[in-house]
Amino acid sequence: MPNITFSSPLHKDKTVYAVAGSHTKSVLKLAKEHHIPIDFGCENGECSTCLVKVTNLSAKGPMGGPLTDREITVLKQEGKITQAEIDAMKVDDVVHTAWRLACQMVLRDEDLAIEYPSR
Repeated sequence: MPNITFSSPLHKDKTVYAVAGSHTKSVLKLAKEHHIPIDFGCENGECSTCLVKVTNLSAKGPMGGPLTDREITVLKQEGKITQAEIDAMKVDDVVHTAWRLACQMVLRDEDLAIEYPSR
């Protein structure tokens, strides 16, 4: 089971254990289950309210599931991913940005640190 550590300047860090193998649970869903106050709006990958910065703490390969088309569009609009990074990601199938949308990022079996802003 991977350890997911949520960190915010306004809240105490909290580490939770994610169930490995579901490959369907998003970071936002895990956060909501553990009462971690990540801001969100649409929960559909269209508004960027749930933007988080993710760091892979394990050496188990690529970080999280691949970016969705919606996530790519929003991250590009927010200036968090470049066209060159998008093109490279399509070639080598590796996420090339630390920025993700919590509602779109699907957890895998890897330890992660997730930084989120709070109001």
